[in-house]
Amino acid sequence: MASEKTTPVTDYLNLDKEKLSPMYRHYVEVKEQYPNALLLYRVGDFFECFFQDAVIISRELELVQTSKDAGKEIGRVAMTGVPHHALERYSTMLVEKGYAVAICDQVEDAATAAAEKRIVKREVQKLLTPGTLTDDAMLNARRNNYLAAIAIAGDHWGLAYADISTGDFLTTQSSDLSALTLELLRLQPAEVLIPTNAPDFNTILRPGEKSEYLADCLPECFCYSLRSQKPFTLVEATQRLKETFNLTSLEGIGCAHFPLAVRAAGGLLEYVEETQKAYQVPLQLLRTYSLADYLILDHQSRRNLEITQTVRDGTFYGSLLWALDATATAMGGRALRRWLLEPLLNINGIKARQDTIEELTVNTSLRQDLREMLRKIYDLERLTGRVGAGSANAKELLALAESLVRLTDLATIANYGKSPYLKAIQKVPSELEQLGKKVIAHLVESPPQLVTEGGLIRDGINPQLDVMKQRLEDDRQWLTNLELTERERTGIANLKVGYNKTFGYYLSLPRSKADQAPDNYLRKQTLTNEERYITSELKERETRILSAREDLNNLEYEVFSQLRAEVAEKAQEIRQIAKAIAAVDVLAGLAEIAVYQNYCRPEIIEGREIYIVDGRHPVVEKSLGNGFFVPNSAHLGDTEANHPDLIILTGPNASGKSCYLRQVGLIQLIAQIGSFVPATEARLAICDRIFTRVGAVDDLATGQSTFMVEMNETANILNHATPKSLVLLDEIGRGTATFDGLSIAWAVAEYLATEIQSRTIFATHYHELNELESILTNVANYQVTVKEMPDKIIFLHQVHPGGADKSYGIEAGRLAGLPPSVISRAKQVMGQIEKHSKIALGLRQGIKQMSPLGINRNQSKSFEQLDIFEE
Repeated sequence: MASEKTTPVTDYLNLDKEKLSPMYRHYVEVKEQYPNALLLYRVGDFFECFFQDAVIISRELELVQTSKDAGKEIGRVAMTGVPHHALERYSTMLVEKGYAVAICDQVEDAATAAAEKRIVKREVQKLLTPGTLTDDAMLNARRNNYLAAIAIAGDHWGLAYADISTGDFLTTQSSDLSALTLELLRLQPAEVLIPTNAPDFNTILRPGEKSEYLADCLPECFCYSLRSQKPFTLVEATQRLKETFNLTSLEGIGCAHFPLAVRAAGGLLEYVEETQKAYQVPLQLLRTYSLADYLILDHQSRRNLEITQTVRDGTFYGSLLWALDATATAMGGRALRRWLLEPLLNINGIKARQDTIEELTVNTSLRQDLREMLRKIYDLERLTGRVGAGSANAKELLALAESLVRLTDLATIANYGKSPYLKAIQKVPSELEQLGKKVIAHLVESPPQLVTEGGLIRDGINPQLDVMKQRLEDDRQWLTNLELTERERTGIANLKVGYNKTFGYYLSLPRSKADQAPDNYLRKQTLTNEERYITSELKERETRILSAREDLNNLEYEVFSQLRAEVAEKAQEIRQIAKAIAAVDVLAGLAEIAVYQNYCRPEIIEGREIYIVDGRHPVVEKSLGNGFFVPNSAHLGDTEANHPDLIILTGPNASGKSCYLRQVGLIQLIAQIGSFVPATEARLAICDRIFTRVGAVDDLATGQSTFMVEMNETANILNHATPKSLVLLDEIGRGTATFDGLSIAWAVAEYLATEIQSRTIFATHYHELNELESILTNVANYQVTVKEMPDKIIFLHQVHPGGADKSYGIEAGRLAGLPPSVISRAKQVMGQIEKHSKIALGLRQGIKQMSPLGINRNQSKSFEQLDIFEE
């Protein structure tokens, strides 16, 4: 017997659906359409899950799992529910854990269904996945939430990505699967779509989950959604793009001859349409880009330079973005992040940004007025996205309208500027301001969160609405008067008129006064201390009031929806001005940094020169405060001016070598986003790539030791660096035996200087590498200096020409707290090693025997000049 079951049913697959009650039968039917999503099903004031979904949600959200009766022959089934007002919060938690969530909401009034004696109509209104979120509560305001899609054919690949909360939509095509890996790691998409022949192609693989359908080039750190091949076919993808953007050809958007890019974009569009269901997400016109447009940073270099997060704990605080982010809007914050991950290669583009920053540093009042006005502008991009999708509430629509009205004030301020970026916000379409004023005139000053329960529209906007409001107010006044008249008629001073959802309006009397109730009072409910009654007149008035309120709410929602749709028609214009505002916000913030941190405008030149005078690390300087950071210069890439291609940098541990390497890389990077840089003077040629190898750790997941990780990273640099690259290497060869490590370090440095001839700083404790300066004309020795005292050393953090002959490792151990006996013994051992070491002699003899080493003769000094080869 079903009644004897003690454990609730969790598996619906083997149930006879005909034996389920109607609501649960519908739940199972919907669940079968979305087998790989957790189904949240609206029941009254809750969204409930049943069967196995209830078990999962209970576990993941740490909620109490209960049960509900699903029919006489089925018994009770597992159930977990969340309040409807907390749906966003709980959905966010589930999506963050890598789940897809299907929201099945009521699409009609429950009273209508009850009158017809059937279950309420429910439909899936939205499918939430990691890459398709639009609600602000689910998103980080200052970073994009990208959905990506890929199409791979051999070594060629196409990639499309979109942020459906802002409408950004881009695509590219290239060859070399390692470049796809780099691009995915740059974008950090929340979800990646893959066309597959898998039997269950609607599966979402959470980060770290392996699958035979994942290509080796796809990093396991992302969430992958396996999709059907059909929407990724060229014919279907092309047709979908044309229909979506009302195009006759793809020539105008630059991807007509990039079939893999088109396939990826079409597959992404289909997924957006499927997941958004009732909402029409207005993506911007697809834009085609090239990887050759930007400076390339591999994942390891981005990590080492700590561009958006720190290496140690992955936090924003202490990153380059933290040091440079003075933006006033969320739009500007997202734009700055993108700029840092997409440094420019175009000199004119860089100079245009520099011109704007210079103008804003000189014109203080213009900069301050702009930033003050920018703080009053809300997130136009994401608000427009929600308005365009038809999901924005009244508060969001009002915030957008207030921002639109302020655009005129912003334009007035920008009129004092001359740069192209400022000119882009000087002309705001007048219809946007008028539209903003119209919305403000229509909506009440503090609208409610829900748009279907009235209280949205001001008086005087809609005559029919005003009449309905007055009738409802008259009925409410009648209720107020009823309480007074009934008190007088009955003589019961504490008689009250009340209301509850169960049986509507009622008259309440104390139980002690129940015998005084008039004959026309009909008892409805008896409580401990009161009796509740109704009258025929009260019920008639209640029916009229509730009907009027429902009609009023429906009409208000209709007026609001029309207003929202009118704003949505201007989505493209709003987003266009929003992008211009975001760029100005970034540049105004960088100008603020330049003024208060004393940054200079770098001269961007052709060629290979990197010339930095008194450069500073932007993050360390901000952490220490102005005046505490010791600046250092760097001169590379101009052998005619006696500036080497490769610097061998030696010096003690903890003296600042790694900081110096990073600061040169960061100065180059931020110069190529168009920013001023932390230096007294700078003259910089464009870099095509920046490589860094600073420290290494074991990669236990792949079974690779520290040394193997180091060698993999070094191999990647040597195989991809060019003469226009900047290479920053720290401690190559330290993960193996001394002779092996020294040999590798020497060979790597020599290869960089002679074969690649990239601009390179090579920090090392192998002082033997100082010999390279005497062999190669494009190599120079520099050292981080210290001051030696009788019982200690003082780190000066200054970089000067010349090679160090000590590493002071034992002294560093003493500073770290090694026991005195250990320090003393280490000095004794070192003395003996130095006395009997054959390394220097062996190195000299080996080089003499290896000559001419395969070294480029143009980069080597004549052997007659090298005292290194003398006996």
